[in-house]
Amino acid sequence: MRYLITGRNGQLAQTFIRRFEREGIEFLAPVESDFDITDVSRVMTVVEESRPSVIINCAAYNLVDQAENESEKAFAVNAEGPKILARAAQAHGSFFVHFSSDYVFDGMKENGLYRENDATNPLNEYGRSKLEGEHLVREESGESLVFRLSWVFGEGKQNFITKLAEWAEKSEYLKISCDEFSVPTYTDTVVDVTLKALDKGVTGLYHLTNSGFCSRYEWAKQILSSAGIKKFIRPVSMDVFNLPARRPKFSAMSNQLIADLSGVHIPTWEEAVSAFLHEKGSRHE
Repeated sequence: MRYLITGRNGQLAQTFIRRFEREGIEFLAPVESDFDITDVSRVMTVVEESRPSVIINCAAYNLVDQAENESEKAFAVNAEGPKILARAAQAHGSFFVHFSSDYVFDGMKENGLYRENDATNPLNEYGRSKLEGEHLVREESGESLVFRLSWVFGEGKQNFITKLAEWAEKSEYLKISCDEFSVPTYTDTVVDVTLKALDKGVTGLYHLTNSGFCSRYEWAKQILSSAGIKKFIRPVSMDVFNLPARRPKFSAMSNQLIADLSGVHIPTWEEAVSAFLHEKGSRHE
């Protein structure tokens, strides 16, 4: 079994790489400057030469606000790129894994967590690009797994936990939205479930998150408490920040379907945050 990983520098790709290195699993993770997933000929060449059993697409454009003015770039990376990869996978007999987002939803559901068959209605360009990516992948690839993720965190700087720590250092107090709800999702959890789903031969579209849900305010309180940082957090409406991209106020998804199919016990978001901070602390001791 050989894996090809895209988006090498991202926090999710780095987690896959660490896992594969630790377990002695064969993989290829080209540097991003040498593997542009929007370049058809380059993708076809790399896939043909490496002949991976599985392609895991961790490449993504995830600058949600910037995407409002760079929709062409967002769609190129989040929709056209995955389509090209899926086509290459289909041509060379590779299984394809792709990651989408909870931002495909508008947050208007009132009777529980979002499930896989709920209607999509993205509010911003980023969400629209991710939804288009889902559609194109499933059109191109007969054998694929598409996972919708939310509030992803792991080793790296592009996540809420790292940003919160930076804000806490610089500010006397913090303002965090209390009316924006989703599920913090640990990259380790994503890797665990993805590999188990591959092992079980699961295909299709699923929600892959940690268990439970919370507001950003609740998440921030838990992070600072677990990290032993004392800082006053004022809960405010997300509208206070007047961000360019509209965001769903409630986009928490149920992981029940993939948990049942993969046979994995998926930890709560609180357990995942604690595990990440513990792991992060032990690495820096």
